Amino acid sequence: MSLTSAAILLFLVMDPFGNAPTFLLLLKRVPLKKRQKVIIRELLIALAVLVFFLFSGPFVLQALHISEPSLRIAGGIILFLVALRMVFGNIEIFPGSAPDDEPYIVPLAIPLIAGPSAIAMVMLLTGQEPGRWPEWLTSLLLAWGATSAILLLSSHLDRFLGPKGMNALQHLMGLILTAIAVEMFMQGLFSAMASGLTPAMHP
Repeated sequence: MSLTSAAILLFLVMDPFGNAPTFLLLLKRVPLKKRQKVIIRELLIALAVLVFFLFSGPFVLQALHISEPSLRIAGGIILFLVALRMVFGNIEIFPGSAPDDEPYIVPLAIPLIAGPSAIAMVMLLTGQEPGRWPEWLTSLLLAWGATSAILLLSSHLDRFLGPKGMNALQHLMGLILTAIAVEMFMQGLFSAMASGLTPAMHP
């Protein structure tokens, strides 16, 4: 795989166009002046996570006996909880959080940007050809840069949408996220079944 094809693949996996409405909805209670800073913070956290797994992910997963199907299943569960809150706004997904709390790490940085698929992809790249890590790092930075530009522009969408439009978009994105979450969960489950994966037993 070339540097360009790896960058395009990572960009598609990060799915900035699909995540842009979700970012806007999850940040709707955050003041507009602060919204950009929150997005930049979450983007940097996501980049740090992806760079970490690019270099050390295979060793960490091997040491902890965590498989890629397990990552997909966990990501699907998290996205499903987020989708429930978007569809049924009165459900408290994160106990103890105030209604005006801004998202922190979950779910913006993880799993929306640095999700199971993105993490698995960077680990796959460096695992197959570790000697080409400078190329994989460059492809990751290119994909992250393009994703960042799109998500930062998403904060201006509220200029064109009123409260009713935002509410309708919230429910629609919640339904879409529910389908994505179920698909991610089922892919992880089927992958685990196909590989005969069993939970690691520790004494």
